[in-house]
Amino acid sequence: MKFGTKAIHAGVEPDPSTGAIMTPIYQTSTYVQRSPGDHKGYEYSRTHNPTRTQLQNALAALENGKHGLCFSSGMAAVDAIMKLLKPGDEVVSTNDLYGGSYRIFTKIFQNYGIKFHFTNMQDVGNVEKLVNENTKMIWVETPTNPLLNIIDIKAYGELCKKRNLLLVADNTFATPYLQTPLDMGADMVMHSLTKYMGGHSDVVMGAIIVKDDDLHERLAFIQNSCGATPGPQDCFLVLRGLKTLHLRMERHCQNGRQVAEFLKNHPKVNKVYWPGFTEHPNHEVAQKQMRDFGGMVSFELKGDNVDDATRVLENLKLFALAESLGGVESLCGHPATMTHASIPREDRMKAGLSDTLIRLSVGVEDAEDLIADLEQAIG
Repeated sequence: MKFGTKAIHAGVEPDPSTGAIMTPIYQTSTYVQRSPGDHKGYEYSRTHNPTRTQLQNALAALENGKHGLCFSSGMAAVDAIMKLLKPGDEVVSTNDLYGGSYRIFTKIFQNYGIKFHFTNMQDVGNVEKLVNENTKMIWVETPTNPLLNIIDIKAYGELCKKRNLLLVADNTFATPYLQTPLDMGADMVMHSLTKYMGGHSDVVMGAIIVKDDDLHERLAFIQNSCGATPGPQDCFLVLRGLKTLHLRMERHCQNGRQVAEFLKNHPKVNKVYWPGFTEHPNHEVAQKQMRDFGGMVSFELKGDNVDDATRVLENLKLFALAESLGGVESLCGHPATMTHASIPREDRMKAGLSDTLIRLSVGVEDAEDLIADLEQAIG
């Protein structure tokens, strides 16, 4: 079954009681039992909810996994994964990482005795030097946020298999439309469903998808015990969003390409970060593991005047200045003061994240209008 057909049909069934083609919103907290312990698979909605079950099944199908688990936010999904570890364990991740992930790693879980290493993961050798007897997990984000670095998932899958490590892939920027990390050796795929998967900037949710039954059982225990589960209406909204994921992602990619090429040729733009360019670091890896290059584009203006970047962000009209990404509407942001403000400036600068970097989430509007907006804002 091809991706577009799976996006609409896989993992979901018409409602058995009414035949409703769209999964109903089961707005209930509890379920009647015939006899103590004799029920229809549902006891309490923190543990299971029929709307959430359908969404989890659909996500597993799209990622070529076996089990899906949904959480109240992407950070709640990250939190659940980290709770698989214990004091003394170590994690290796990229030095170009979403600020929220960096914050929960260093400000929350580091306090519980888990050690984190951040390095340039474009070279597997950098990670191999950090792996030791205490290393239990490698955390991959590709394309990275916000420099869109490309990390070779298959290479890290082989390393983790050899060293008996868990490999987690944050697939938020790419979505399963562009890449399926479980097929390349990842043990867990994590999503902020808030972004492309929901796709309409109207829901906050996270997910984890796995193939392994034991890993699913451990994560499901954490999901139920800690209780960071989404409500049924939010699950309904993401289910609705998934049905157009392939159509939206195709347009995001088309528009992203045109915007990136425009910026690359603009006389006031110094550098454009987009994995579709042949000169982009690890472009060959992106060609190998991705089906297209996505709708995220970052760029820097010439010079290092932060006021120039601020002026552009304030002058944009169609690109809304806002947190988040992946909606049908185009967004712009300033990572240094917004999404990545929790990362110390010294660490940001070492990773190449300058104070003048602008990140674009290119939406599905007409590309000509988006380019005209950028042209008038940059001047």
